[in-house]
Amino acid sequence: MDEQLAVMIGERVRLRCLASRMPKTVIAGLAGITPDYLYQIERGLKLPTVTVLKQLADVLGVSADELLHSSTKRKASARSDSAGDALYRAFTRPLGSDGAAVDVKVLRRNVLSAWQTWQTSATRYSQLAPELPELVIQTERALRGGAYVAAAERREVQRCAADLYALLRSVAKRLGRVDVSLLAADRAIRAGENADDPLRLAMAQWNLAQVLLADGEAQGAEDVAMHAAESLSPRTDDLDAVALRGALLLVGSIAAARCGDVWRARERVQAVEPLAQRTGERNTLWTVFGPTNVAMHAVSIEVEAGAAADGLRLAERIDHDRSPSIERRVAFLLDQAKGQVQRRDYGSALVMLSATEREAPEDLKHRPAAHRLLETLVQRARRSVATEAARLATRVGAPL
Repeated sequence: MDEQLAVMIGERVRLRCLASRMPKTVIAGLAGITPDYLYQIERGLKLPTVTVLKQLADVLGVSADELLHSSTKRKASARSDSAGDALYRAFTRPLGSDGAAVDVKVLRRNVLSAWQTWQTSATRYSQLAPELPELVIQTERALRGGAYVAAAERREVQRCAADLYALLRSVAKRLGRVDVSLLAADRAIRAGENADDPLRLAMAQWNLAQVLLADGEAQGAEDVAMHAAESLSPRTDDLDAVALRGALLLVGSIAAARCGDVWRARERVQAVEPLAQRTGERNTLWTVFGPTNVAMHAVSIEVEAGAAADGLRLAERIDHDRSPSIERRVAFLLDQAKGQVQRRDYGSALVMLSATEREAPEDLKHRPAAHRLLETLVQRARRSVATEAARLATRVGAPL
């Protein structure tokens, strides 16, 4: 138990030392210990006494409790849980029979605005988190309030619901609430069915496959995506249907890679390329399909397969700014950082994470993949890179 505690405290002390702008010799001197003793504490070889821990905390400008209990991570989790809990309550709270009628045109406008923010804003989390619970409540009221919604508007309300819940699937996933994400995906499917809208139903199934992937259910994700793609096969003259089918096949390719069948994954990406050439860059129901996204998925497949050199070589040919979705651009940058980590080129990985910060700093704070990459750099990179990675993590509020 003492060994485990020493490792945990050592990691936190090292992170704080790296994030400070002081040499290790200065930190050790101010704390009244030798540099060698500090080195052993950082690597979990020595469990510091309470007095030494307090002295180190004073020098590093943190509380001793933070070095003991990782309060930074706890506070970040609390913030995420608060936003996720608010969404969950909005989904599950009982709606009374009283309330004003919902203006469907306003509802549609608000849903479109939320999607625009999510796909284009670098501060989308902080912008949307306060707004989405009320938008859920308004949508649920419109769905259930038959007395307030004319029959001609009911299908439009169902479309609004499908679109909103598709958005919430992604937001909840980033907030670490897979339960809310799954609930949102399920309701999107129900709304797509009730709207009698094959494209929105396919989009909802695309979202469900994404949730299953995030929850480690790659086989289930592959089954959902491939079945939905097959249902769109006859609609060859509808470019929106072709784009949705392509997006589903790309999810199926990632799922195949995570199931260990890399060749099947590569074959699917190659099979999708002609579809992307037909559709061009297209953002049908916010699924972001086109030649750029197909090329990005080819990189993801190679990184998933551990073929980092091949993936990074493919990435050099891609202009990621052509993607209309900040979500997809960030995922592409993180894939490249992951590939660089696989090659133990930690300096290049830091460059990619710094580019991610410029693109969308809140994504570094919320994405678990970014947290894992930053933690790897702090623990394994040479001192200069590890120091910058620690400062980056502290700057954006990423829990390590």
